Amino acid sequence: MASISLRKLRKSYGAATVIHDIDLEIRDKEFVVFVGPSGCGKSTTLRMIAGLAEVSDGELYIGEDLVNDVPSKDRDIAMVFQNYALYPHMTVYKNMAFGLALRKAKPDDVDRKVRDAAAILDIEHLLNRKPKALSGGQRQRVALGRAMVRNPEVFLLDEPLSNLDAKLRGTMRAEITKLHKRLDATFIYVTHDQIEAMTMADRIVVMKDGHILQVDTPQRLYDQPVNMFVAGFIGAPQMNMLPATIRRRETGFVAEFDGTELPLPATLDAARITPYLDREVVLGIRPEDFHEIAPPAVDPDHLAQLSGKVELSELMGAEMHLNMRLGGQDVIARVSPRYAVADDQQVDLVVDLSNLHLFDPETQESILYAPTPSGTQAAA
Repeated sequence: MASISLRKLRKSYGAATVIHDIDLEIRDKEFVVFVGPSGCGKSTTLRMIAGLAEVSDGELYIGEDLVNDVPSKDRDIAMVFQNYALYPHMTVYKNMAFGLALRKAKPDDVDRKVRDAAAILDIEHLLNRKPKALSGGQRQRVALGRAMVRNPEVFLLDEPLSNLDAKLRGTMRAEITKLHKRLDATFIYVTHDQIEAMTMADRIVVMKDGHILQVDTPQRLYDQPVNMFVAGFIGAPQMNMLPATIRRRETGFVAEFDGTELPLPATLDAARITPYLDREVVLGIRPEDFHEIAPPAVDPDHLAQLSGKVELSELMGAEMHLNMRLGGQDVIARVSPRYAVADDQQVDLVVDLSNLHLFDPETQESILYAPTPSGTQAAA
């Protein structure tokens, strides 16, 4: 079994601590993605799991075994690096076979495993080439094949697609996801790209400054971010954050913004909102919750109209992004690409408040959604 358990795991370099006592439970055969900005500690955490970086404190388990002091070669893991790390003087075949040859595997077994992996990755026709004759995508497939032939229980992938162009990254995302399902192994994937995280993961681990902020399925992470950092990091364009004040009216709670009262859905937990009565909060509205006309499927009581000036419209093909000035605040709305609007034009948009978010401006924590322990969030 290839479950992985991080218990109060810490990594320090002298007096500087870069990973702060993190706890995480990764289930057997799960696809978990670590995501966060550069320097957040995601690659360092991966390297500790791989045995390439020493654990300063805490416990690291693979299955039932404590592996803090177990060498990397004995952990039954395979790692795919950002730069592929292929031997330039070896053919593709020899690159893929090298690890097995070091373990003195039988030549027939080596040949079978290399050719089986090459067939799965569609690189059989490349086996006699050297890395310099391959494209970036082909080199990435070779690096994956070299890991596959070892038949490890855990695959560790450290930003493997960052050197590829956008189109090829999309193709390889799908290939790696299908490979995970086919191999039935545990995958841990590191990226700074939230699109990769959202499209590939069973669960996402969001990190910042060496801390785990939230662990959840992609959909729950998107729908219920526990703080402003997660809310802003997940989603493109990122969530709009607007200052507002909570008021109580006969019909229920409202968020007062720029002289407009936005009705809060009655489905929200009143016990969480009441302590913020007559206090300033941060109102979070995703760009896709702005509409040119009222969506027919949304309760009219959850809709409000806001007026703003379009400073810049960006046609993205399938959608249009409106960069607007709304009550002294910069806002992005995502609307239909066929919405006829010009720069410097005043427009009225309907906002769907059924998916709004509220945050404490001091702690930046969500008022509506509380975090749960890292190891128990959202079963896959």
